[in-house]
Order: sequence, then structure tokens, then C-alpha cells
Amino acid sequence: MDAADLKYAETHEWVHLDGDVVTIGISAFAADALSDLVYIELPEPGAIGKGDVFGTIESTKSANDLYAPVSGEVTDVNDTLPDDLDAISNDPYGKGWMLKIKVADASQVGELMNQAAYQAHCESESH
Repeated sequence: MDAADLKYAETHEWVHLDGDVVTIGISAFAADALSDLVYIELPEPGAIGKGDVFGTIESTKSANDLYAPVSGEVTDVNDTLPDDLDAISNDPYGKGWMLKIKVADASQVGELMNQAAYQAHCESESH
């Protein structure tokens, strides 16, 4: 996926909407900041609310919660990630995807940041 076509949450998750299903992962900025990933925990399929913690990602530096940028039903989880954490760092917008959610309200995606706004957000966090 092209990073310019995605939407972003302040908590560094990216969202790609296709019909009524979103694919979610973490941005390259977040993956670079974490570096040296050692563990990921992802959810089981089921209902999830906007802002809910859907998992945990750990690096040698820290452990961080992952947040759902939209509400809906988790329909698919990338089960290959626990055995291939490098996919998150090497291909965060492709093989590094984390889960798919059938959205309850697709307008929630429109509330997220575009790439330019997200880049400005990241720059403000870097200072």
C-alpha cells in the first residue's frame, strides 16, 4: 500500500479502507522508533471499540499498546507476525499489516489524519 493513500491515528496506527473493511498496522515512523522488535500480541476476532487496546508490541527499548482507530468487528489477524517481526520494520504498509476490521461506521476513517498531517504530528513529537 502507498503510505500517501492511508489515514493515520495520533497513536501511529495506519488505516486503509476498502469497502467496509479496514486494514491496520503501525507506521514506518513508529516501527523505526521502536526498532529491534521482540514480541507482538494481537487480538482474537471479535468486537472492538474505537480507542480500545487491540494488542501489544515490544522492542528491546519498550512495550507499547496498540489502539484501534475505528470501531467494528476484528475479522482477520496477521498470524505470521509473531514469527516474522521484521515484516513490521521492513514492510510496515504491506506484509507488516496487523489486523482487519469490518467497520461499524466508515466515517470514523475520515476523522483520521492524512499523510501530511501525520508527518507534521510526528515532527512535533520529535521535538
